[in-house]
Amino acid sequence: MTRTNRPATSLTRQLGLPGAVGLGLGSILGTGVFVSLALVAEISGALVLPAILLAALLALFNALASAELAAAHPVSGGAYEYGHVWLTPSLGFVAGWVFLLAKSASAATAALGVSAYVRHLTEGEADGLAVPLAVLTSVGVTALVISGLRRSSAVNMAIVSVTGLALIALIAASMVRTDPPVIGITGAGLDPDWSLLASATALMFVAYTGYGRIATLAEEVRDPVRVIPLAILLTLVISAALYLGVGWAVVRAAGAGVVLDAAGGAPLEAVARALQRPGLATLVAMGAVTAMLGVLLNLVLGLSRIVLAMGRRGDLPPRFAHVDARGVPTAAVLLVGAGITGLVLIGDIRLAWSFSAFTVLIYYAINNLAALRLSRAQRLYPRLVPALGLAGCVLLAFQVPWPVWTTGLALIVGALVLRAALSRPRSGRLP
Repeated sequence: MTRTNRPATSLTRQLGLPGAVGLGLGSILGTGVFVSLALVAEISGALVLPAILLAALLALFNALASAELAAAHPVSGGAYEYGHVWLTPSLGFVAGWVFLLAKSASAATAALGVSAYVRHLTEGEADGLAVPLAVLTSVGVTALVISGLRRSSAVNMAIVSVTGLALIALIAASMVRTDPPVIGITGAGLDPDWSLLASATALMFVAYTGYGRIATLAEEVRDPVRVIPLAILLTLVISAALYLGVGWAVVRAAGAGVVLDAAGGAPLEAVARALQRPGLATLVAMGAVTAMLGVLLNLVLGLSRIVLAMGRRGDLPPRFAHVDARGVPTAAVLLVGAGITGLVLIGDIRLAWSFSAFTVLIYYAINNLAALRLSRAQRLYPRLVPALGLAGCVLLAFQVPWPVWTTGLALIVGALVLRAALSRPRSGRLP
């Protein structure tokens, strides 16, 4: 089918394995490693490494469930589509709604993180421009996504390269130093509280969920049955290795000295400065900027595809289902960009990340529930995999502060009530 006569709601399959892995890493290696590791360390102290491993295990269960769902139904929309196809339209709607909430909050965190590290790179000269810089970042990334997936993917690969170099340099500098520097982890003593491990794991889990971007973009992946599962697994293995390396560097530096302040938005730069290697702090700050730009870029891509899917099914106005001649859902991208820019104005990294943790865990709970409904022929992995993923997501979702999860539940109920009030005849499930 040619570009000129392609249906107005179809997307083009143009991503191979390297591009899919690059988009997955670009989604993961950002706020997760440059911001959330410090949040997790503040909560769990020396248990940050077990939290990283437990979160990686839960992410693996969810990733395998996402892979088999995407292979069985390779269209854009992720758990929103899977909920409609294998569960009920209402659960599909909830999945789409919480994904928009979760990832918009994560995207706002990324934009604020870019602003924080840029201010550190300018040695505080841009301190008065924190929110304007974040807004400008959000607008710029939205414009890039509108320019097309091919260009966005190329920029993303460059971003991931710089980010990976910065993280490897930080890990290497920590490994070769025989006298570990002293870094204070606010709120974490020398004797960690094991009861807080679940909360730390919940926050850390969000840092891995960028692999879902591969499934969300399934309609644009070539040979999805082969490429999607392999790309998701490679993305998780690479990101977990880097998280463990950076987490080890943070723990090795733990003590009483320079304060590692996650809320300040640039905690890993404190670790880099304490290592006293020429240019390392600057390289880490640059890697953080590119990393969070990559996260923001991939979130705008993923969120816009959820909006596209919701427009197709009538949960959003039909104009958001339109795809232009270049294969870009422009209206959906603009809506997502506007929503993220609005959330940036709140300016609270810690609150945004905690809210994202709750809503994304609910999203993946629905994702795993849908995977349990796959037929034997569609299933790639044992049913135990999505069952464990579902149990882990439900357990950890309510480990965040209660005002966060009660607000999240209220927003879900409110959205369902509004949907029921505005409902109109809808088409049946997709085959």
